[in-house]
Amino acid sequence: MNKADLATQLSEKLNISKKLSEDFVAAFEEIVTKALVRNEEVTIAGFGTFSARTRKGRMGVNPQNPTEPIEIPSVVVPKFKAGKALKDTLKGKRSV
Repeated sequence: MNKADLATQLSEKLNISKKLSEDFVAAFEEIVTKALVRNEEVTIAGFGTFSARTRKGRMGVNPQNPTEPIEIPSVVVPKFKAGKALKDTLKGKRSV
């Protein structure tokens, strides 16, 4: 499912215009992104938690010259931790 499919299903489920559902998806994406940039967590009870984590730097290998080591710098990456209700649903313990 992509962003357009999500907007379409939202518009059908909530009986709203597709434009309004596209705006909703875009606003959600923007709000979560801004929170992660501020190093905040976004928790949706039962669904999961979005957070930003720093992946530490390490030594790697140049793919064009495998004998040459290169330093890979640390970087901030997004992380999602599924909530209990989502995990239970995927395990088949709960219905959707």
